[in-house]
Amino acid sequence: MNYEQYKDTIIAYRRHLHEHPEVSFKEYETAEFIRSKLREMKNCEIVELTETSTVAVFNEGQGKKIGLRADIDALPVTEQRDEFEFISQNEGVMHACGHDGHTAVLLGAAHYFNDYIETIPNEVHCIFQHAEELIPGGAREMVATGYFDDFDFIYGHHLWTQLELGLIDIKEGPASANSDIYHITIKGRGGHSSMPEKAIDSLVLGAQFVNALQTIVSRQVYPFDPVVVSNTIFQAGTFGAENVIADKVELGGSVRTTTEENRKLVMDQMERLLKTTCDSVGAAYELDYLVGYDSVYNDPEQTRWVKQLAETYFPGKVVTRDPMMGGEDFSAFSNIVPSAYAFIGAGQAEGEYDRPHHHPRFALNEEAFEMAFDMFTEVAKHYK
Repeated sequence: MNYEQYKDTIIAYRRHLHEHPEVSFKEYETAEFIRSKLREMKNCEIVELTETSTVAVFNEGQGKKIGLRADIDALPVTEQRDEFEFISQNEGVMHACGHDGHTAVLLGAAHYFNDYIETIPNEVHCIFQHAEELIPGGAREMVATGYFDDFDFIYGHHLWTQLELGLIDIKEGPASANSDIYHITIKGRGGHSSMPEKAIDSLVLGAQFVNALQTIVSRQVYPFDPVVVSNTIFQAGTFGAENVIADKVELGGSVRTTTEENRKLVMDQMERLLKTTCDSVGAAYELDYLVGYDSVYNDPEQTRWVKQLAETYFPGKVVTRDPMMGGEDFSAFSNIVPSAYAFIGAGQAEGEYDRPHHHPRFALNEEAFEMAFDMFTEVAKHYK
């Protein structure tokens, strides 16, 4: 565990990446930065799998074929911090989820593999994945190439500010949620606000539907199953036209589940409720339900091994928490290859590291990098 040898390099990489964030599918400078560092490594073979994703290969043809994954993209968020010297230089774009840390740590691990190649018994693929933040996601695009079809194992982790610094959360089975989104248009009939009987009030129908939507979780799902349905968009009418009944309302939101059964239940019941609401008064509707990321599935056998490895190096620091209800497109890898995905604590209850992911004042505790580096390198060295 040689983190101190690479600490300054990793932190410098992270801060450079944080200053130069790029959104999903447009990570051109980020990809070139990664590739430029990999070209300096004599024992590294570089595979440009897609336009902005990169795989660094060490020890081709030796031992087991394993992957270590980091995501590289940022978010369309305006950073609201000025106390750090390395804030975003790209207006309206920010590393608000920690992917700059993921990328920097895996680049540091690649340096380790290059320098200590004789200690690595396996064929190691460092996967620098693009577009984790935007459905359909970069992992799905990478998997579609067939490159990973014969891998033995893929490991990944997330630096997680919702977990106390120094802890690592490892769980078998679902590690994240199925992450879907929906867009709905309800089409009524507009009219004068003083004569509602002549109109079909789409806004009222939208409100009825949003209220009814909550009964799916509260009355149709087993109480101990994690399901979240959040309607986050409700748009109708125009300011300045307060005496006009809107002819349509647009709704949108997200659905999070951890089983395919509950995913299908929500999809079916959403359609049923929408149809019932609109048919009652002769309104029309359009429903666009986008199936997004699948739940990350941690292979039980492989995950138990990762957990034992972590307990060996970090005794008393391994915990098992409930699945994250956010989406994570590492699932595209876990769907085809036995995989394990962990969460490494990078937060604190109060202070500068207390904001959630995707917040404009999100900040990543760089002290978490050591555990992340150690997990990448030890998995590569000890997997059998």
